[in-house]
Amino acid sequence: MHDNDANQFCRRTRRELLWEAGAGFGALGLTGLGLMPQARGADAPRSPGTTFTNPMAPKKPMIPAKAKSVIFLFMYGGPSQVDTFDEKPELVKLDGKMIDVKTFGRGGHKSKGRVVGPKYAFKNYGKCGKRVSDLFPHVGSCVDDIAFLHSMYAESPIHGSGLLMMNSGRLLSGSPCLGSWVTYGLGSENENLPGFVVMLDNSGGPISGPKNWSSGYMPAAYQGVQIRADKTPIHDLALPEGTTRAQQRDLLDRLKEKNQQHLATRADNSELVARIASYELAFKMQEHAPEAVDFSKEDEETKKLYGIDDKRTEDFGRKCLLARRLVERGVRFIQIYSGGNHNDHNWDAHGDLVKNHSLHAGNTDKPIAGLLKDLKRKGLLDSTIIIWSGEFGRQPTAEYAQGTGRDHNAYGFTSWMAGGGIKGGMSVGTTDELGNFAVDDRFHVKNMHATVLQQMGLDPNKLTYFYGGLDQKLVGVEGAEPIKQII
Repeated sequence: MHDNDANQFCRRTRRELLWEAGAGFGALGLTGLGLMPQARGADAPRSPGTTFTNPMAPKKPMIPAKAKSVIFLFMYGGPSQVDTFDEKPELVKLDGKMIDVKTFGRGGHKSKGRVVGPKYAFKNYGKCGKRVSDLFPHVGSCVDDIAFLHSMYAESPIHGSGLLMMNSGRLLSGSPCLGSWVTYGLGSENENLPGFVVMLDNSGGPISGPKNWSSGYMPAAYQGVQIRADKTPIHDLALPEGTTRAQQRDLLDRLKEKNQQHLATRADNSELVARIASYELAFKMQEHAPEAVDFSKEDEETKKLYGIDDKRTEDFGRKCLLARRLVERGVRFIQIYSGGNHNDHNWDAHGDLVKNHSLHAGNTDKPIAGLLKDLKRKGLLDSTIIIWSGEFGRQPTAEYAQGTGRDHNAYGFTSWMAGGGIKGGMSVGTTDELGNFAVDDRFHVKNMHATVLQQMGLDPNKLTYFYGGLDQKLVGVEGAEPIKQII
């Protein structure tokens, strides 16, 4: 043992010594008694008799923050990078030819494939001259506010695990997602609405469903709450027939009092604290959630900006407008899914890529641009991070002998970010000449997560939650650095 190691060993408390001695077995008894602070979770009360503290109460950032909120636009299914934002002229020359190329998708590993040239023309946009395909002319008008990440990569080309990786930084379920980490670290500035909101596609949810907005091993207070951009934003909140608000308030007070008594007798209070918080939030949402989705005070010009006047873009446009309204009301993290269910109900273009991508880009292009422009004119873009991404991209070659469909590709794909201190008018990282593999400035999904946390005022390598004998982190025990080029 080195001198420094010996000194640190001597400075440890008796509880720390018991926690670590004998491969940790000495801690089991203390954990059962709730005496170890690590066993109770970072947000739990520290001693018996502690009064209720709302786990979603606002918390000070760990480091100087640039942003206050996040809106994650999740393009479920995997948009094709080479048909949207990552132009590859070489694919035009090779269209229809069989070439040697290593790919890995749902069809497994392959070493040859038939090239499918880009199906949309690209042109310059903005002062930065960023080239964007005809799929996104409205987003193209916003490129000077966007940082494009052309060298994203991940481990899995399968939807279920790819979704979990993009949301939680893990291939397996059971871990808190990005929205949970943000609300755990910062709480929420609105005590009447959830701190973390999820809006699904009208065709249904993604594979793995609620696991994608789960709080995992954290208290349930940090999980995402599904909300709808219609007259009934949250179902099951209506008062039981014959019940008044006064009666419900009385019932809530009695439930809180009963649980408050338990707080004084139990060492591990995290579950009860979360339960009281959920009672209180549900009561407040009955009154305040309908107001958040009431667009009657929005002028017609604003509704038109989001495409709410067009049947095709109305659904996603309402969700994007609601996201802006939630940001105004202090909601910390909002995630909106484009695409649900299976096959062509989302961006999963295995058959006819033109039919698939024209549908989903046409549904979302104007609302997304409207969101960016509206946030900017209201002075909210500087404090709101916008993320656009799928769980992975698509291959430069065809999946089948016939047709234009592309298989999944996690080797290299494009995501983009805007607002919240992110530099606009930038393109960072590159894929190879086919758009198949990230080669320069490769960024893992965890680097994106680290960027979001840092801009929100949370140190990605110090934000921890003790679980399973480890100080768990969103970016993993090995850590990850933010994407400094875009900050």
